[in-house]
Amino acid sequence: MTDGLDEARQVIAGIPLLADAGEPQRLGGLTNLVFRVGDYCLRIPGKGTEEYIDRANEAVATKETAKAGVSPELLHFDPATGVMVTRYIEGSVTMTPENFASRDGASARAGEAFRRLHRSGAVFPFRFELFSMIDEYLGILATKDVALPDGYHDVVQEAEAVRKALAVNPAPLAACHCDPLCENFLDADGRMWIVDWEYSGMNDPMWDLGDLSVEGGFSSAQDEEMLVAYFGGEATPQDRGRMVIYKAMCDLLWTLWGLIQLANNNPAEDFRAYADGRFGRCKTLMATPDFANHLRAVESPAG
Repeated sequence: MTDGLDEARQVIAGIPLLADAGEPQRLGGLTNLVFRVGDYCLRIPGKGTEEYIDRANEAVATKETAKAGVSPELLHFDPATGVMVTRYIEGSVTMTPENFASRDGASARAGEAFRRLHRSGAVFPFRFELFSMIDEYLGILATKDVALPDGYHDVVQEAEAVRKALAVNPAPLAACHCDPLCENFLDADGRMWIVDWEYSGMNDPMWDLGDLSVEGGFSSAQDEEMLVAYFGGEATPQDRGRMVIYKAMCDLLWTLWGLIQLANNNPAEDFRAYADGRFGRCKTLMATPDFANHLRAVESPAG
C-alpha cells in the first residue's frame, strides 16, 4: 500500500493555499488519502469513489456543518476532483473503538456533537434513504465480479418488517452524517468534532447514533451515555428501538459498500472479511428476541 505522498505533493502544487504550508504527513483514510499539511488537512478522494459519492452534496454538508460548529472550517473544495482542504484541529485525537472505550466521557461528547448537528437546522441536498441505497449498491455490484454473502437477498426480504415499522411513525428528517466511523471523530479540549461528509444526507437522526455504536463496538453503558447526552435524559422506547434497528440496518448496507471496495481493489483492508463480518453481525442481531421487541416499540403510537 502506497503512502500517497507523491500524489499529495502533486495536488498541493496546484493549491495556492498550501504553497508554503510544509510537507504532507499521512493521517490515514479507509478509501481516501488524508494528510496534514501545516495548519491544514488535505483530503484526496480514493479511486472509484465517484461511482457512489455526490461531491456537490458533500461540499454543501461540509460548509453547513462548519457553520454549525460541528466540523472544521472548509477552505478549499474542487467539485470536479473532490480534493478538499479544511482547517487542521490542533491537539485533536483521532478516535478509534479503543479511544472511545478509554477516554472518559467520549461517548457523551459524541452524543452532544450529534445533538448540535441534528438541531443545527442545516439542510443537505441528498436524502439518505436506506433501502434505495441498498438497491443502488446492488446495481453497482451487478456490474462487478464479486459474490454477495450467502443469504443476503433473504435478509433484505426480512428487513421489509423494518421498513414497515419505520413507516408507521416516521421520524422528522435532520441533517445527518450517515457514516460515523470512529475515525471520523476528533476529540479535542473536551469537544468532539466530526469530519468526512461524503455520505451525509437528510435522515432519521437515530441512524447516526446506531451506526456509531456499531462502529465503536459500544457497550450498553456507552450507548446509554451517548443517548443521555443526546436527549438530555432517558431516551423513549421508540427512539431507543430505532437506534437498535439501525445497528442492524447499517451493517446490511455497509456489507455492500465493502464488496464495492473489494471489486475496486481497495488495498486498505480485507474487504471480503469486512463484508462477511458485517453481514453476520446483522443476521445475529435481527434474530434476537430483543430486536423484535424494539420493532414493536417503534410501531407503538405511545413511543
